[in-house]
Parts: sequence; C-alpha cells; structure tokens
Amino acid sequence: MDIYLIVKTIHIISATILFGTGMGIAFFMFCSHFSDNLFQKYYAAKNTVLADYIFTLPAVIIQPISGIWLIMEMGYDYFEFWLLATYIIYIVAGICWSPVVWIQIELKKMIAIAIKDKTELPQRYDRLFRIWFLLGWPAFIGLVAVFFLMVFKPV
Repeated sequence: MDIYLIVKTIHIISATILFGTGMGIAFFMFCSHFSDNLFQKYYAAKNTVLADYIFTLPAVIIQPISGIWLIMEMGYDYFEFWLLATYIIYIVAGICWSPVVWIQIELKKMIAIAIKDKTELPQRYDRLFRIWFLLGWPAFIGLVAVFFLMVFKPV
C-alpha cells in the first residue's frame, strides 16, 4: 500500500466532509428558519450542532495535518503562493466558523427555552441567525477557493 495515496485520500475525504457537511447543515438550518414550528427549528439546530461535532470538527483537524504531510511528501515549498493563499483562506474560514458553532448552540438553547416555556423566540434569535448566515458565506466561498488552489496550484 502506498502511504501517500492513503493520506491523499484521507485529505480529499475530509475536505469533502468539511464542505458537504457544512453545506448540508447550513441548508437545513436555513430552511428551518422559515418555519413557525419550533420543534422543526429545534430538530434542525440540535442536529446541526451534533453534525458539527461529529463531522466538521474532525475534518477541520484532519485537513491541516494531512495537508502538511502531503506538502512534505511532495517536496513543495511551504511558502509557495498557492499554499500561502490556502493557509490564509483556511484560517479566515475557521475564524468565521468558530462563532458560527457558538451561535448554533445559542440558537438551539433559545429554541429549547421557547418550547419549554411555550413562548415565542426572542429578538436575539433573529439577530444571531442573521450573523450566522452572514458568517457562513466567507467560510463557504473560502473553501471553494481552497479547492481551486489545491487543484490548479497557481504560481
């Protein structure tokens, strides 16, 4: 077995999980926002948080580890333009993703309280949801850019 191909496969799979899980949970969380049913909102928020812990977090950790290994194995210079751009974009996406996770947890808590107390969601819910939505875009666009850089490796 070729260890390079194994690590490359792990890198590709974790990138796919990172991107795919992000898109999937964002879709369900976004769709639930337009429902008046608090149980639907709670189900989406609860599973969004769970999916981030089960899928996204491990992929976020695996990506740089497998990426560094691949850089070393292929003999690339760590400071090539496309790699520097990748590091910066990945860090910016991570900076956007970190508060998104916290926001998702807060949204889930607010929904749970509204269900328990049989009340409407507070205004804070809509404000945090808008921030969650806005922060998702740079992370999404950033990951698309990283995919482009990984495939084309522009000089």
